[in-house]
Amino acid sequence: MIKKNLAFVFSLISGILILLLYVLPVQAAITIPGTDGSDGALQITMTTIIDLSEAITGNWGANNSANAGKGIYDPQKWAVVFKYDSVAIDAGATLKFSNHPSRAPVVWLVNGNVTINGTLSLNGQNYTIPPTISEPGPGGFRGGSGGYGPINEGSGFGPGGAAYNYGSGSYGTTGKKGPSPYGNQSLIPLIGGSGGSGDNEWDINGGAGGGAILIASQSTITVNGIIQSNGGSGNETYERGSGSGSGGGIRLIADTLAGSGKIFAIGGGGHHPGGMGIIRIERIVNDNTLEVVPGPSVVNLISETTAIIWPPDNAPKVKIISIGDKNAPLDPRAEFGTYGADVVLPEVSSTQVVVETTNVEEASQVVVRVTPRFNANYSDVNAVVESVESEDPLVIRWIADLPVNVGYSAVQVKVLRP
Repeated sequence: MIKKNLAFVFSLISGILILLLYVLPVQAAITIPGTDGSDGALQITMTTIIDLSEAITGNWGANNSANAGKGIYDPQKWAVVFKYDSVAIDAGATLKFSNHPSRAPVVWLVNGNVTINGTLSLNGQNYTIPPTISEPGPGGFRGGSGGYGPINEGSGFGPGGAAYNYGSGSYGTTGKKGPSPYGNQSLIPLIGGSGGSGDNEWDINGGAGGGAILIASQSTITVNGIIQSNGGSGNETYERGSGSGSGGGIRLIADTLAGSGKIFAIGGGGHHPGGMGIIRIERIVNDNTLEVVPGPSVVNLISETTAIIWPPDNAPKVKIISIGDKNAPLDPRAEFGTYGADVVLPEVSSTQVVVETTNVEEASQVVVRVTPRFNANYSDVNAVVESVESEDPLVIRWIADLPVNVGYSAVQVKVLRP
């Protein structure tokens, strides 16, 4: 049997919760939708790993008091959402994450202050030895496979995953021998970095992409420590080593941004460095001397702003409807056999994929990527219009004929608008 795996993102609009202080209704300088504080206060005093798989599955805006501190995984948003009263990471302490099975990014919606004096890390894993492949930070994508093939190295995963010829992942910028960058400077929707290619000659996997996080505070975000979402490094020993992952995505929204720390979303190192990630800063008051790499996209908010957390209803959307004659799942996992395939197909040389776009012009380019788990390069296939399903909103069905390989592959779709 040929097994195909999927990975793609859905986004809808969020609700708004008005903050009440001292019984009287008072408008905060900035309003963050959904800040009910139901995950309590987060205080990190030592090295800690938050297991995102413990999040309850549901609507991101629901009160989470019954599962406080564990977060809510919303498959429609493709995000693990925490609604904290406050956040503090002490000096000398490090906070990391263990991925949700969907590898969704992290969203913090915070009533009060966020103070990071230690380290908040969403780094992608450095190169590993087969058969395991390197894990990304939450919201990022895995590194390519080394070994298991006489000729080709495995391509990195993700929209900017590198080809098998010793390439590194791309995101905000192009990695060494990597494909074109992707995403946008707003980080709406939230997404992380892509993986580097594996190296079959030395049986070494590529580095994974950095993860993605949104930290939104109705008060002050202070960074005197480090926020990092760096790509994992490929093998540094050999010139023909595996590729590195790209940096991920970091988005900060606050009334005031303060501190003298560091915010990094850089590509993995080695002989084949990964591309830079994307950093977005939105604040009213700028009271910091932060070192930020790469240089951020900055928005000067005005008082009484309501933050935009999710894409609006009329935002462009894309989803895979079916592969072959099999319907695509609403919440794909791309586990490569750990829990079975998302879609199972008979052994064929090619198969048709049906894609649906909403609020996307017909002149756009819809690209479907299939990345084999082992021993082959990825393929990008341009889809063509099959039918216009409705005019308002504009809904179009597209089709693409994908080459297939025996074994597991990941399938993703992206849109390039004119």
